[in-house]
Amino acid sequence: MKNLQKGFTLIELMIVVAIIGILAAIAIPQYQDYITRAKWQDNIAKVQSWKTAVAECLQNNGGNISECDTQSEVTSATGATFPAAGGNLSSVSYGTAGIVLVGTASVSDCQVTMAPTAGGTSVTWAFTNTGCTKSKTGVGT
Repeated sequence: MKNLQKGFTLIELMIVVAIIGILAAIAIPQYQDYITRAKWQDNIAKVQSWKTAVAECLQNNGGNISECDTQSEVTSATGATFPAAGGNLSSVSYGTAGIVLVGTASVSDCQVTMAPTAGGTSVTWAFTNTGCTKSKTGVGT
């Protein structure tokens, strides 16, 4: 009788382990960036109501940004309440630079500034990052 061997050799198993290691080395950093971007999108969604209030204030004041560049001006013009920091945001502020979001360590300590520009019939928002890149926040330059 012939005795047949079944199974994998040690070298075949080592090759499979090496391939899995290489794939994991590529996938894990990408996954972490994906999670950070998702958290930043949550942060940006938290201030969406304030962005709408700024747009309403600009519309009520004929697109004059100087009438809507402080929290008190926007609140008095629209009755909106300013969103509070928390979760992945260490601070949120609004002023002449726009809405400034400062993230916690869980979102790479990035800072995202959203600056409004009043057009004829619309408001556009320019996103800029400080301390990180677009690959971390998903927005800005």
